[in-house]
This record gives sequence, structure tokens and C-alpha cells, in this order.
Amino acid sequence: MTPIATINPTDIRKGNGTMEHTPSSDPRQVKHIVTAHRQTEGGGFIVRRPIPSQDLELLDPFLLLDELGPVTYDPGKAIGAPDHPHRGFETVTYLLEGEVQHKDSAGHQGVLRPGDIQWMTAGSGVVHSEMPSPELLDKGGPMHGFQIWVNLPARLKMTNPRYQEITRDQIPTATASDGLAQVKVVAGKALGVEAIIDTHTPIVYHDWTIQPGGQVSTDISSDHNVGVYVFSGTLVIGTDGQEVENGQLAVLTEGSTIQFAVSPNESTVARFLVLGGIPHNEPVARYGPFVMNTKEELQQAFADYQGGRMGQIKV
Repeated sequence: MTPIATINPTDIRKGNGTMEHTPSSDPRQVKHIVTAHRQTEGGGFIVRRPIPSQDLELLDPFLLLDELGPVTYDPGKAIGAPDHPHRGFETVTYLLEGEVQHKDSAGHQGVLRPGDIQWMTAGSGVVHSEMPSPELLDKGGPMHGFQIWVNLPARLKMTNPRYQEITRDQIPTATASDGLAQVKVVAGKALGVEAIIDTHTPIVYHDWTIQPGGQVSTDISSDHNVGVYVFSGTLVIGTDGQEVENGQLAVLTEGSTIQFAVSPNESTVARFLVLGGIPHNEPVARYGPFVMNTKEELQQAFADYQGGRMGQIKV
């Protein structure tokens, strides 16, 4: 587990906290680029992680962004995240390839397949597991996906746990007029379509694909912090023409629109996530699977977990 860390998101820091304030501008430009590092998580799988990192501890309200894979497992070799607790935030799992079987201490269970979303509000606390499905474990195969952690404000830290599972076919999609850009709207709005997911606070979560030569502009609320994570190809953001490469997260300036483009000279499509949300501007005390506002609340979370008050997963 990571050491206890207490962060004040209102601190004006560049490099290892929230970003320095920038006056409102329209459209948004790239303010800072963070390159994801690789580390081991769960039962031993490797993730690319731009948040948290030495360059960006959080992008309020986003606490973590992990990209798992792409990786191809041999038969019997697939790994996942065995039983572990959560309190005080939400986990959002988005699968591109593979299958994940999930269970929790509240009796929920199911299988996520390519294109599916699970939006889990841990709230007051759950014990959760995310493991490869029996079929993937038996036969092997590809795995690729994302998990983000969305912080809950102090008033919702102890809300009742909640699950929202959205299948691939239920995620609204839209295509730009030139046919070269497409978006899957997990949360928020884009190109005239709106997500069906219900979020506790305003959140944007888009999965974009832009072909070489494509360009598109999308509206976004000016009060959101916004990050753009590229996981394939090279993307151009803003009127400044800033390029963002595969494995990089761009933190954007303020504004009410974002312009994206891919050079016609590129040979690879650009794939990227857009994450946006209204910052809570509250202290963040985090240790491993718990994210609260004070160290005392963290100590209580550990006591509750160790005392069995978050339950356990029944086989």
C-alpha cells in the first residue's frame, strides 16, 4: 500500500499536485503533459498510470487513472485483483478487450465483456474482487481496459454503495459530420448525445476515436477540470497545435470547448479518453484503497475493515 498522503487541492502547485490557475480561455489549450509510468497492481498485472504520479498527484475530482494492457495472456496465466476493500470514492472500470468477473461483499457479481462499463460507488465501504473470467483464465487471450477513481465529496463519503453496469450496446455513440471522428459517451455529453449513467457530481468520461485527417470540436463546461489521456496514435489538441503522444495525459486550461485533430500524415488512428469534473476543492487523505478527508477518517476506515464491518465476499 502507498503511504498515507494528505493533499489540499487548493494548493497552487505545478508538477506534483493540482495545476496552477489559468484565466478562462476558449477553446481550451494544453497546459501540462504527464507521461504515464508503469507499475504492478492487483495480483501482479502491469498498468500504465499518469495519475497519481510524481508529476500529478490528482486532477480533482479524479484520483487515479490506470490503463491495463493491452496484454495477451497464455492459458492459465491471466491475473486480476483479488478481494480488496474500498471506501470514500467511486471506481469506474471500462473494458476494451477480455473478460472480468467481479464479486463484492454486498452480494453483487457479474462479468464485464468488451465495451462494458461498471460504475461502482464504494461510499461507506465494500470488499470487491476483479478477476479474469473462467473462460479467459482457461483459454487465455487479450486484456485491455481502464480503471479510474472518482473522488466523492465529504458529504457523500459514507453514502450507500451503488452499482451501475452498462453494456457496450447501451453506451451512446455519435459520429462527427465528416465521419472521421467518433465518440462513446460514458458520462456527460458530446456531439449531441448524452450518457445514461447517473453520477453523484457532474462528470465527463468520453472515449474518442479520430482517423488521420479528422478534426472535431466538442463543448465542455467551463467549471470542469479536464484531462485527455491518449492511448493510441498522436493527437493534436487546441488551436496551439500541441501534440500529445500515446501514453501521455494532457491537462487542459479553462474554457468551454475543446478542439481535437489528427494530422493527415499519421498512419494510426488516435484513441483517447476525455475526463472532466467539477473539483471538490477539499483535503484528500488517501492510503491504499481508502480515500477520505482526514487521517482520523482513514484510521476509522481501517478499523471498520479489520473489524469485518465492510463484510466479506462469499464464494
